[in-house]
Amino acid sequence: MSIQPPHTQPEPDGQPLNQPVRGPGFTPWATYILLGITVLVFGGQYLTQSTMGIDLFAVYGMKINQAIVAGELWRLVTPIFLHGSLTHIGFNMYALFVLGPGLERTYGRSRYLLLYFLSGIAGNVVSFYLSPYNSLGASTSIFGLVAAEGVFIYRNREFFGKQARSLLGNLLLIVVINLMLGLMPGIDNWGHMGGLLGGLAFAWTSGPLLAVNWLPGGGGYRMIDQNLSSRVWLYAAVEFLVMLGLVLLKMA
Repeated sequence: MSIQPPHTQPEPDGQPLNQPVRGPGFTPWATYILLGITVLVFGGQYLTQSTMGIDLFAVYGMKINQAIVAGELWRLVTPIFLHGSLTHIGFNMYALFVLGPGLERTYGRSRYLLLYFLSGIAGNVVSFYLSPYNSLGASTSIFGLVAAEGVFIYRNREFFGKQARSLLGNLLLIVVINLMLGLMPGIDNWGHMGGLLGGLAFAWTSGPLLAVNWLPGGGGYRMIDQNLSSRVWLYAAVEFLVMLGLVLLKMA
């Protein structure tokens, strides 16, 4: 990314999230761990299905509205790690592998994991409200990552220059195509849209807002994030509590 900062930004008050953009030397372990856990869970699904004739992981973990109403709230989280077929997990894990490392470098591990899980939960909450069908899959989180990528580019578009418009256009096209594919039978498009909105909300309130600080004595510059760590956790807590409140309201 070629940076041509229009002005120098002072350090924000509070505790800034310094140097949010990590270089190639930053290993995106969170993304790799998410990939590994999801693949292992799918292996467990395959094993129980082939040996017992039933996918125990899906039975006890997929989004089932009646079970959630009965109090099994973990079903708003566990579907993120479950998949229905090799094609299903292959598509989602490829998307995670493509999108995840870059977002983890810009967001940092903790904030990236908040984004991933809040997006996934948001997708399952919207599906719980609007779809009577059982569902599973990491696509709720993946749509949140796509939204976060778009928000990051838009809010920091001065650093992307003329590329910003084309990058945003490509992301919008990807979203539209995938939502259209989601109209096919057996695909939980409400979950996709919920994940998109969840990622959008978190990214807009808590995503990186970059500035350039010139170091004294001609020492070059450093990238800082003007968002505050305390603000990130506050907005994450608010988003989670809003979703929990909506679920409890429907259960009442």
